[in-house]
Amino acid sequence: MEVTFDPAKDRRNIRKHGISLQRAEDFDFGSAVYNLDNSQDYGEVRQVAVGWLDSMLYTLTFVEDEEEDDDFHAISLRKATRQEREDYERSQ
Repeated sequence: MEVTFDPAKDRRNIRKHGISLQRAEDFDFGSAVYNLDNSQDYGEVRQVAVGWLDSMLYTLTFVEDEEEDDDFHAISLRKATRQEREDYERSQ
């Protein structure tokens, strides 16, 4: 699995959320809960996943690479909010 991301966006994500988008490689996709991000028309299909990373729940926004099955482009990675954690627990 390969993750791509915009280096400038990565720097902003580190400043804002304290974590690099590169860490999305370690995200546990197998136990994640997925939703589509329909909040805006981004011109692409964005997915939002809440799942485990370093024994904490994180929220990852990403776009799947249409050419490579397991590859994706990370857009945002942050600790899950309380509401996201509660929603995750209810889904299990």
